Amino acid sequence: MARLLGVSLLVAGLGCVLLVAPSESVADDVSALLAFKKAIFEDPLSKLSDWNPKDEDPCAWTGVGCTPLDSRVVTLELANSSLKGFLALEIESLSSLQKLILDHNTLMGSIPKGIGKLTNLIVLNLSTNQLDGPIPSEIGDMPKISKIDLRANRLDGAIPPELGKLTSLTELRLNNNSLTGTIPESNDSTMVSTNSDGQIGLCRLTQLTDMDLSYNYLVGDVPTCFKQIQRLSMVGNCFENNGTTNRPDNQCENSQKGNENTSVGGNQQKSFQQPLWLLILEVITAISLLTVLTLCTIAGLRRCKSRSSGNSATWTRAISWKENTVISIDDDLLANVPKISRQELAEACEDFSNIIGSSHDTVVYKGTMKDGSEIAVVSLSASVHYWTSYVELYFQKEVVEMARLNHENVAKMMGYSKESDPFSRMLVFQYPPNGTLYEHLHDVEGCQLSWPRRMKIALSIARALRYLHTEMQPPFAVAALTSSSVYLTEDFSPKIIDFERWRALLTKPGLSSGTIVNGSFNNIMDSRHRRFMDVQANTFAFGVILLELISGRAPVSKDTGDLVDWARKHLDQAEEFSKLVDPKLRNANHENLGIVCNVVNLCIDAEPCRRPSMNMIAAILEEGIDTSAATVLRDSSLAWAEAEIAMS
Repeated sequence: MARLLGVSLLVAGLGCVLLVAPSESVADDVSALLAFKKAIFEDPLSKLSDWNPKDEDPCAWTGVGCTPLDSRVVTLELANSSLKGFLALEIESLSSLQKLILDHNTLMGSIPKGIGKLTNLIVLNLSTNQLDGPIPSEIGDMPKISKIDLRANRLDGAIPPELGKLTSLTELRLNNNSLTGTIPESNDSTMVSTNSDGQIGLCRLTQLTDMDLSYNYLVGDVPTCFKQIQRLSMVGNCFENNGTTNRPDNQCENSQKGNENTSVGGNQQKSFQQPLWLLILEVITAISLLTVLTLCTIAGLRRCKSRSSGNSATWTRAISWKENTVISIDDDLLANVPKISRQELAEACEDFSNIIGSSHDTVVYKGTMKDGSEIAVVSLSASVHYWTSYVELYFQKEVVEMARLNHENVAKMMGYSKESDPFSRMLVFQYPPNGTLYEHLHDVEGCQLSWPRRMKIALSIARALRYLHTEMQPPFAVAALTSSSVYLTEDFSPKIIDFERWRALLTKPGLSSGTIVNGSFNNIMDSRHRRFMDVQANTFAFGVILLELISGRAPVSKDTGDLVDWARKHLDQAEEFSKLVDPKLRNANHENLGIVCNVVNLCIDAEPCRRPSMNMIAAILEEGIDTSAATVLRDSSLAWAEAEIAMS
């Protein structure tokens, strides 16, 4: 009887353990997820709005997947969610996690070293973010992982040889980063990684079938064990024997110098330990040199200032109240851009009462100048307290960049306004009077655009993007390319206006307190460079505009939902193309339709690196679409008058 009672108590105790343990583990998952949410400071799509701290079970939260039995979190999938923030260190507590998919967001900072504690992880996708720093070596502690995708970030440093421990890895994508050093075919770390063939390091990855290391700064030879990898997966580096296109020599030389310096420093550290007295002497010497250089710089600046006192070009010395860093702003930077007074703009815009658009950061007015020209005025909603010297320099650089654009299908910047009392910063653009392409395509009461007219608009936009992406150096990307940013003239010629570019000036966190690193502003200038190079996003947006032109449907609607998702099922087969055509169109040219649909397929490719350049896209459209009047009359019964108007 006593024995039976003991067994019963034992079983009851085990039951309590089984009941309590999962709840404690789920609580850890909830805590880790809430820490993840806390590290995200922008969630414009409200993806995390249902992550309620009061919930004991996170399985119903957006992007979270759990096991059915014990409610442990096994997937965290929030790709394409427009999240902006950092990867919380607490993410390592999701011990049952199998899939971590956070690609196509704006995650910043470094990858936490604790990610190696996710020993059950199978898929890791952090691609197309803004992560920086080295790839943590602890990533080699995840034995079950089969896919790692870290492409299109800002990762630097060497590829960790610890990746060679991931014997289940089948896919490794590290392209479009700033990785340096050699591919670690051998491993000089403390781990033992020799297999039966005597291969060590990444050569152990016998299951690896898909690897992409392109567009980094890797040097040396491509290991013989990777000879079967496609050559395109190695382009854009500094290899010696890869047989594909490398980076320009000057970029590779700079990279190799950096590697040599790092290598020399590392070897010296291994060969001897530096004495303490020598270290102190070096520090004192460095401080003395720095002091002398600072004094010389100050003296030189004072001398330059005294010499230039009679010069017409004036410089403004501004000090950041946060960084205490001196910035010189050349007032002549905008000398070649027309300056328009605020009073003149107030008269043109009916005392700023004629508002045609607004957001939290900008207000857009429509006006008419004294010479009769119609203008759009973008007024930046910023206070003088926010407007530090860093933001002023950014503003002036952007004005200069916009002013240099000169294409018949890009709205011309006519000037700017800059005043202190009252504080204001405004941009003045040429305003096409015929509304936006969105209004003409989707407004029920709007004008019906004929097929030839739509094709002409498509060709004109393609040529404008080709000019911005390939003829401008550096390439210029439209901040938010949509049918609403394409305005039409009276003869239906499209003009792209980049109103959204100025919103980024006011919404980037920490912009007013940028810092200087190696002579560049790491918050401001890097963001400008990223936007200049974001041409793949413009290519995708052009594909969406093409879909709007041929279907007459909005990018998002109640009938079709997401336009791209709706169109994909008809784009796979040529016989389905006709189902995409706007039913209100009676004269669609089926040859043109096939060409446009094939171009759309190229533009909306899920892999940005596979989208062709606008130079190629414009060439395809120019060669395949005939907008001559004879072709229009042959394929439709429209009158000559309509054809001539459309072709004009």
